[in-house]
Amino acid sequence: MGDWYEIGITLGLGIAAGLLLAGLLAAWRYGLLTSALGALAVGALAGLLVKGWIGLPGALVGGLIGAVSASFVARGALRRGATPGGTAFLVGSAAIVVALLALVPVLGYVMAVAVPAAAARRVRQEPERHAGLRTLAK
Repeated sequence: MGDWYEIGITLGLGIAAGLLLAGLLAAWRYGLLTSALGALAVGALAGLLVKGWIGLPGALVGGLIGAVSASFVARGALRRGATPGGTAFLVGSAAIVVALLALVPVLGYVMAVAVPAAAARRVRQEPERHAGLRTLAK
């Protein structure tokens, strides 16, 4: 195929690694930092294995995109009452799907735009905090 195909694969695998680690570490205090560093390491390994030094930048960028995007979504879900295990399972499942979709030509590049856009949209739609039933007790 060409270098662009392998770089797209490494980009998608980096995004998947970031998603997986962010889902697993979202409940931790330093989950964003830990998942970003872990995604950089896994992305670097994937980039080197798939394409050598040429695939390294794509995998590193993909790891950061996936970790930051999924961390904001997962932390918001936990703040609204989701369980850490359920959040890790759902975000981990999404990471597996993203890793498989990365094997399709050009989809690695599409996911590099779609994942942060979806995360930004989800963060903007987060409901406001309110008093809930305490307002009815008055």
